[in-house]
Amino acid sequence: MTYQKVGKVVHYFDKILVAVVEATDGEIKVGDMVRIGEEGAGVEQKVESMQVEHAQVDGVAKGKEAALKVTAAVKTGDVVYKASE
Repeated sequence: MTYQKVGKVVHYFDKILVAVVEATDGEIKVGDMVRIGEEGAGVEQKVESMQVEHAQVDGVAKGKEAALKVTAAVKTGDVVYKASE
């Protein structure tokens, strides 16, 4: 599997496990497999849900932000990678 940088975490809500992600280098869509953080130390998961201003969206374009539900703790500044085969 290869990974391409698509964004970064700009805020993390630890009580509800939600990361606000800015798509700095590409788009992120529901259904994408992503890794947040470095290999071996980050969170790898499928994007199940995304919201912008509390409204469900299917994806975000480069330069936009969205909130993602994450399966484990991440940190502000973590890089977001999209996985592809």
